[in-house]
Formats: sequence, C-alpha cells, structure tokens
Amino acid sequence: MTAPRFLPLYMCFAAAYVMSYVYRTVNAVISPDLTASLGVSASSLGLLTSAYFFAFAAMQIPAGMLLDRYGPRRVEPVLLGVAGCGALWFAASNDLGSLALARALIGAGVSVCLMAPLKAIASWYSSERQASLGAWMMVAGGIGALLSTAPLAAALTVVSWRGIFVALAATTFASALWIFSVAPDTSPSGTGEARSPWRGVKIVFRSSRLWWIAPLDGLGMGSFMAIQGLWSVPWLMEIDGYTRSVAADHLLVMGLTTLGGYAALALLATRLARVGVLPRHMFAAGFGLQTLALALIVARVPFTYMTWAIYGFTAAVNILGYTLLNEGFPRDLAARANTALNLAVFAVSFAMQWGIGLMADAARAWLGVDTAGGLRVAFTAVLCGEILGCVWFALGWRRHAPVAPRDRVPA
Repeated sequence: MTAPRFLPLYMCFAAAYVMSYVYRTVNAVISPDLTASLGVSASSLGLLTSAYFFAFAAMQIPAGMLLDRYGPRRVEPVLLGVAGCGALWFAASNDLGSLALARALIGAGVSVCLMAPLKAIASWYSSERQASLGAWMMVAGGIGALLSTAPLAAALTVVSWRGIFVALAATTFASALWIFSVAPDTSPSGTGEARSPWRGVKIVFRSSRLWWIAPLDGLGMGSFMAIQGLWSVPWLMEIDGYTRSVAADHLLVMGLTTLGGYAALALLATRLARVGVLPRHMFAAGFGLQTLALALIVARVPFTYMTWAIYGFTAAVNILGYTLLNEGFPRDLAARANTALNLAVFAVSFAMQWGIGLMADAARAWLGVDTAGGLRVAFTAVLCGEILGCVWFALGWRRHAPVAPRDRVPA
C-alpha cells in the first residue's frame, strides 16, 4: 500500500491529540476552582484527576487489539465521541463522584489519540523516519499542553470551568469527524500469529524488551504527567510562594520547552540516527537529565523558571520509548506493543497523581508537617523512583543492544 501524504494525515490526528493533552492537563489550572467548589482534600483531588489516567490505562490493551485489527480510521472517531460525551457530563456535574466518572469517560475516549497515529506511522512509513514522525505528533501534544497553561488561566477570567468543558466537547466531536473523513484505512494484519489478538498481547508482554523500557518510561513520563497535570501548581504556590498566575506562567514555560524538545526530535532524530546517535542514546540521556532537573526542583534551587524549563524539555524523549520498543517487533504488532508501553506509562501516572496526594496527606498526619512539607515528602519519593528507573535501564543496556528483525515475531 502506497504511503499517504503525511501532512493531511498529521493535521487530522494532531487536532485530536491537542484535545487529548488539554484534557490531560486542564485540572492543573482549574484545581483551585474545583477545590473551592467541592471542598475536597488533596488526596480526593488527586483521585478525581487521576480517574482520567485509570480509564486511559484500562483501555490500552483492548485499544491495541482494535487498532491492529480495524485501523485508526475506524477506532479513534468512535472513542473521541465517547470523550466528547464525557466532557459534557463533566460540565454538568456537581459532586465528586460524577466528576470522577465523567473524567474517566474522557480518559477512555482519548486513549488512542497518540496510539492511533503511531500505528498509522508504523504501518505506512519506514523505520528510519518513525522517530521523527512520531515526534511531530508529540509537537501537537505540546501545543495542547501550552493551551492548558496561561491561555486557559486567561480564559477562566471570562468563562467558567464548566463553559471550558462544553467548548472542549464541541471541538472533540469535530476532530472525530475530521479523522473519519481524511484518514485512509490501514492494511489488515499479515501473519497468523499477529492476527490472533490475545496471542499478540502475550507475545508483547512476555518480551523482556518491554520490561527493559517500561520502568524508565513509566516512572519518567508517568510522574511528569502527574506533576504537569496537577501537582506542579500546588508545588509552585505552596512551596515557592507564587500566585496562581505566576504558577501558570511556569507551566507555560515548561510546555514551551517540551514543545521545543519534540520539535528538535522531529527535525533531528533521523539525521542523528544516520551518524550513530540512536533513539536509545537520546532516550537514556533525556531521562537522566530529567531526573537531575527534578532533583533541582526538590532541592529548591533558585531560578525556578530554568529548572522547570529543563524538566519539561527533557520529557520529550518519552516518544523515543515507542520507537525503541518497536525495533524489536513486527509491524503487525505495532499497536499492541505501543499500547502495552502506554499502559505502563499511564498506570504509573495514575498511581503518581493519586499517590502524591496520599503521601502529602499522610506526611501531614504522621509527621505533623504543613501542606508544603507534605508535598516535599511526596516529590522526594517520586525522585527516588526515577533514579531507580535510570539504574534499571542502564543495567539492561548491553543485553538489549541487538534488536529483532521487524519481519518476524519475537519469542
């Protein structure tokens, strides 16, 4: 099958991924409004926000099987319709339980907004181009993250958070129609083993390659999404003493540098690979620097804009985890491999987003510290997890240097 032109394909999938990222991070800025409206504790707010990640993670395995069998054009528009309905429900809800269920519906609905284009890229384009093309998709996510910072804070001075979600729902429905109209169908799976849905899932989960990459990608990107999506603003306000608008400005800077990181990968990854700087090198270096940046944030060094900017920039390497993983699997298993890794990332993000709140509340109760002290304890625990992830990846470096040919299913 002839590869379609990338730009039209990119535009329709990018629009949906922008919406996915807005949904993911919107609660960071509206968290003071939600707290004021509902009067909930930090742990309850974390549970509400992490419902998105729980549903998102739960959808990954079935979504991978559906994408490999039916293709992105048929799967993503249906799920986006679910997300739009969830956004309308969120806007109309008045209690914690309804808000959590609505956010879970949103998470399930946008669960393939990255996996669908990655499946399309793996199906239609050469391995050499996939890191760059995948990074272009993440540029769209970076734009969504930017829209969820200072622009959203400005919009909240004119429209309520409920009005914001009504507008998000309308845009989500429009994105679903655009994908269905523009994206072509993918070719059906070729090998008998790959076409068996659960056989393919078992192959992926039994692969040691997945378990080499997943801990670092899960801990690094999962904690980043939890912090960016909720806990960055409370940290900047409670510990650094900033106003919400200044905290939102920090999120804007972090979003800009993340976007810059994705753009750099999109422009340079293919060229760097040709001179021997492979995705594995960039992946390891990026998460190593991210861990250092988080350590500087926890240590409360001056120049907070700089430390948060570095933290955002280095998170861009997470997209290389999917490229690195797919090097060891045939194209027929691309969606199931990608969604397995995505499951790890979002499961950790769910645990981190809720867990940071739980740890902060527990520290206040057991250690007698204030809110700021509780957040310091929680962020320190996150930092320790990232350090362990880096160590695990380093230990498997030599073992996983060879990759399996893409025309056969790994044992």
